Amino acid sequence: MQSAGSGWGNGLLGVIIFSGSLPATRVAVGGFSALFLTSARAVIAALLGAALLGLLNQARPERRDLTSLAIVSIGVVVGFPLLTALALQHITSAHSIVFIGLLPLSTAVFGVLRGGERPQPLFWLFAILGSATVAGFALSNDGSASLAGDLLMVAAIVLCGLGYAEGAALSRRLGGWQVISWALLLALPLMAPVAILTWPPTWTGIGAPAWIGLFYVSVFSMFVGFVFWYRGLAVGGIARVGQLQQVQPFLGLVLAGVLLHEPVAWSMIAATALVVVCVACARRFA
Repeated sequence: MQSAGSGWGNGLLGVIIFSGSLPATRVAVGGFSALFLTSARAVIAALLGAALLGLLNQARPERRDLTSLAIVSIGVVVGFPLLTALALQHITSAHSIVFIGLLPLSTAVFGVLRGGERPQPLFWLFAILGSATVAGFALSNDGSASLAGDLLMVAAIVLCGLGYAEGAALSRRLGGWQVISWALLLALPLMAPVAILTWPPTWTGIGAPAWIGLFYVSVFSMFVGFVFWYRGLAVGGIARVGQLQQVQPFLGLVLAGVLLHEPVAWSMIAATALVVVCVACARRFA
C-alpha cells in the first residue's frame, strides 16, 4: 500500500511538472528554432544529470542497459521534444495538449511490450475509446487544426510512450533520476554538435518569454519531471500510474489559456473531458 501511494504521489508530481511543457515549448519556439530548442534543452539537462551522477558517485550502467537507455534517449530526449517543437510551429499549445490524452494508451501498450505488464481486457476497451475521441477531435476543424501538426503530435506521443515505458522498466533497477541522467548523457554527443550548428546567429530580439520557456523545458520538463515520473511508474506500475496523465490535458489547457491567452474552444474541453472519463474507467482495470 505504501509503495502504491508513493507511486501515485511521485507520478502526480511528474504530471504537474510536464503540464507546463507544451505551453513553455510554444513560447520558446517564438525565439529559438525547433532544432536548437531540442538540442539545447538536452545539453542543459545532461549537464545537470552529469553533475548529480558525479556528486553522488553513481556507478556506470551495465552494458545490457545501453539498449534500453538508447530507447529512452530516442523517445523522450530527442523524439518527443523535437516533434512537439515542430508541431507547435503549426498548431497552438491548447490544440496540442488534447493529444496528451493519447499518452496513457501509448504508455500502457509499451508497458505490455517492454515492461511485461498485463492489464485486463476492459482496460483496452476504455483506452481505445479515449484514443478514438482524440482522433475524432484531431480530424475536426477547431480553427487551429493542421494535418502536419497533428501527425507530428501523434508521432511524438508514440515515441514518448515508448520512452516512458522503457525508462520505467529500467528504473526498477537503476532508479528514476539515474535513468534519465544516463539517457541524457548518452544523447549528449549528438545533441551538443546540433546545438552548436543551430546556434542563433544573433541573440538580439529573443525576448524574456522565450528564455523562460527554454529554462523550463530544460530544467523541469527534461530533468526534474522525470525524476518523479519514472519513480512513480516503476513503483506503482506503468499502466496504472500512467493513467495519471489524464490530469495533464486539463492543467495544460488552463496554462495555455491563462498564461498564453490562447483560445480554448469548447470542443477541446469536451474532448479532454471525455478522454478523462475513458482513462479513469481504464484505470480500474489496469
